[in-house]
Amino acid sequence: MPEYGKKKRNSVHEITVFAMLGTIMYLSKILMEWAPNVHFLSALTVLYTLVYRKKALIPIYIYVFLNGLFSGFAAWWIPYLYIWTVLWGLAMLLPRKLPAAVCALLCSALCFLHGISFGTLYAPAQALLYGFDFKTTLAWIAAGFPWDVIHALGNLASSVVILPLAALLCRLEHKELPFKRQNIKKREQL
Repeated sequence: MPEYGKKKRNSVHEITVFAMLGTIMYLSKILMEWAPNVHFLSALTVLYTLVYRKKALIPIYIYVFLNGLFSGFAAWWIPYLYIWTVLWGLAMLLPRKLPAAVCALLCSALCFLHGISFGTLYAPAQALLYGFDFKTTLAWIAAGFPWDVIHALGNLASSVVILPLAALLCRLEHKELPFKRQNIKKREQL
C-alpha cells in the first residue's frame, strides 16, 4: 500500500535522462537557428509527453532554463514559462492506446496548432510587459502571423519523428507504447 504524504523522488536514471532530453531540446533549437521559426521543440515536447506524461515537464523546463541561461533572462523569455506548458497540457489530453495512424495525425495537428498560435500565446506577456492595449495586441499578433505560418509548417514537418522516437524511447525505458501498432499480419493477408 502506498504511503500518503510521501513524495516519490526521481531516480538518478530519470534525472540523468531528463537532463539529457532538456539539453537535446536546447541543442536542437541552436542547430536549427539558420531556419527562422523552424525547429523540433514542439515535436520533442509532444514526444516527451507521450512517453513520460507529467514528468515531461522536467526536460521541458530544463530547456526553458537553458534558453534563458545562454540567451539571457529578458522579457522575451517570460512567455517561455507558459508557452510550452500549453502544448504539454494539450498533449496530456491525447488518449492512450490510439491507433498509431490516429496518434500521428493528432500529434501533427497539435504541433501545427501550437506553431500557428505561437504569436497569440506570446501576446498576453507582450501586452502586460509593454502596456499594449487590445488593439495594439491584435496588431502585434497580425504582424507576426506570417512567421507563425512558417512556424506551424516547420512544426508539422518535424512532427513525423514523434512516433518513431516514442517507440525508441519506450523500448529503451522498458515502457509500454503510448499508441497501438498496426497489425502487419492482417494487412499481409488482404
